[in-house]
Amino acid sequence: MKRTLTITVLLLALAAAVTAQGSKWMSVGSLQNWYSEYGCEIEEGRVKVQQDGLRWPAIYQYQDAQAAKGLWVGTTNYTEPAGIFPHKVVHVGPRVQGIGEFFPVRFKMISKYEPPQVFVDGNLSYGASVENDSVDPNMKYDRLIDNIAHTSIGLTMHRRILGFSQQFHDNYHVHEYTFTNTGVINASGGTRAPVTLTGVYVYLQYRYAPVADTRYVIGGNPTGWGINTMNDVTGDTTVPHVFFPGTQYDDVRANYSWHGKYPPFTLYDNIGAPIWTGYYDNTDTVGRLGAPHFVGVATLHADTSPTDTTDDVTQPRTSSYEGSDEPNQSRNDQYNKTQMSSEYGWMSRGRNLPRHADKVGTGGDPALGTPGGFSNANGYGPYTIAPGQSVRIVIAEAADGLSREAAVIVGRAFKYANGNVSAPITMNGQTKTKNEWVYTGRDSLFRTFRRARQNYSTNYGAPQPPPPPKFFNVNSGAGKINLNWTPNTDNPSAPAVKGWQVWRAVGRSDSAYYKIWEGGPAATVYNDTSAAINVAHYYYLVAVGDPADNPGGAFNLPGALTSGRYFTQTYDPAYRRTAAAGSLAEVKGKIRVVPNPYNIGSDPNRLLFTNEQDKVVFVNIPGVCTIKIYSELGELIKTIEHTDETGSQDYDLTTSSRQIIASGVYIAVIETPKGEREIMKFVVIR
Repeated sequence: MKRTLTITVLLLALAAAVTAQGSKWMSVGSLQNWYSEYGCEIEEGRVKVQQDGLRWPAIYQYQDAQAAKGLWVGTTNYTEPAGIFPHKVVHVGPRVQGIGEFFPVRFKMISKYEPPQVFVDGNLSYGASVENDSVDPNMKYDRLIDNIAHTSIGLTMHRRILGFSQQFHDNYHVHEYTFTNTGVINASGGTRAPVTLTGVYVYLQYRYAPVADTRYVIGGNPTGWGINTMNDVTGDTTVPHVFFPGTQYDDVRANYSWHGKYPPFTLYDNIGAPIWTGYYDNTDTVGRLGAPHFVGVATLHADTSPTDTTDDVTQPRTSSYEGSDEPNQSRNDQYNKTQMSSEYGWMSRGRNLPRHADKVGTGGDPALGTPGGFSNANGYGPYTIAPGQSVRIVIAEAADGLSREAAVIVGRAFKYANGNVSAPITMNGQTKTKNEWVYTGRDSLFRTFRRARQNYSTNYGAPQPPPPPKFFNVNSGAGKINLNWTPNTDNPSAPAVKGWQVWRAVGRSDSAYYKIWEGGPAATVYNDTSAAINVAHYYYLVAVGDPADNPGGAFNLPGALTSGRYFTQTYDPAYRRTAAAGSLAEVKGKIRVVPNPYNIGSDPNRLLFTNEQDKVVFVNIPGVCTIKIYSELGELIKTIEHTDETGSQDYDLTTSSRQIIASGVYIAVIETPKGEREIMKFVVIR
């Protein structure tokens, strides 16, 4: 019994250690990702969902392109009390959690400005959570995640993740790694004897699966773990490129990926993942390209040695692709000598030729017959690091591709052509085939890589946008939706605010936004009186800078910069309501339930309330009243307290226990505090 209890306690302690792993979101721009205090984002590391993170454009749902990552650090001829190891490797990811091998000791978020607070009808509205620890107005980036972890070989990792909100730099994150031979081998600061680490490799793996939106549209599931992901490399001119001929991007040391061919799927050509049949959204079937994304990493700097900090342009020394479900990708153990020697072989492999895309070809199987597909991998080394010495590695991770609007135009034309891959599609005065349009996303990705490189090479000298507001409030109301904000004036040296813009979407937060208002720098209020009655509206507000602060050039296109939209994006609906009746007597016989009857079989593209399928509205009601909903048999199923002093109230067709009501006739009793009462019927058809 005692032994059983001991084992149970140990298992509970291990579970607590696993659940205690911290994560933070970098969410200031259109590229958003979560980061782990252990130094790498493993498969299902935050939630039990395989595609989680690396979302672009993050305003839209299911844009996750990240399936798993791995960080391995290896050294040679390592001695410790457990023995002598020809190859010693410590791991976090792609599947193992790093417990007992990586020891997080610092995990902080620092922002240039206090993160704005956004409220809709008095409630905090946000997408990815922001857990900020401090503010540093002197930073040249908008947000920093500062992460330190010791390892069991005494090499301490310091990872700094930088995010930018400026519209030309908000789709990449810079990762600055510094590895120092501190000798610290655990979280409590315990040390080993000083020793020089030899043959050190820092090995990073990237299992991309662009994107979650099309996981069940193309092939039913396997694309969600990246079985069809295509991988390619630039910056290595050992042999000519075949899949994408030419050397125009070989000035960038990059590994990148995209949604490749999935041979079992034969309904139509799946490059770009056209959506012909809805899965998440049965109204999204016009053919929109669901995965025109290109994602990847570019090396911005790698020290030549601990004593020579110039950039070694031959790094990463290993640039490879590995089977995502190979034995080395799981059950990694810092005491398994045989497996660690095999892992070190991967880490020091060098160039894996032919490149993955070249080996697969235009019509081949990206999985090459494997069950899991392939991951990109980079190995930096070998370094010899004496006690107290460090090496520094800097990368940029980015996503880019066709815009949502372009993805709709191209995808719709491809579907209209019945899936003819040779059909010419004209957009913005240019004519290309569907796949040629998708592959322009590669050009966009490398434009982003070059912007990141320029930004890094100038010590993050990209022009700064003006600060976002401190507070942004959106309030539903009678005849208008009120927007008001508080400018951020904490930093007098911040770029000047020359104006404000309000952008609005109708029906859902992840849809097209249009600029509806522009005002001067002193403005702090806007009343939206053009919003449709009783329809959901979403907003964001940006500060507009001085065009003179952004002359353009290698960093940006010229013109005024704006504060990042994601600082003020609303994720909850606001409504313009009808004016309230003073009493029931004023509206006797005029109160309506809209629509009535409610028919779930109605065309979803012609819903009265866009993207709010289960909804009716009581209109022409007093500003304060109680609405009680009864079944035809007289059973009370829902009570709604209407207190916002407007003339309309939504009802989501559920009971008080959140069950969806069935087809039938329902009775609504509307009563004011004065005892006035109105009774009406409405019909639900399911």
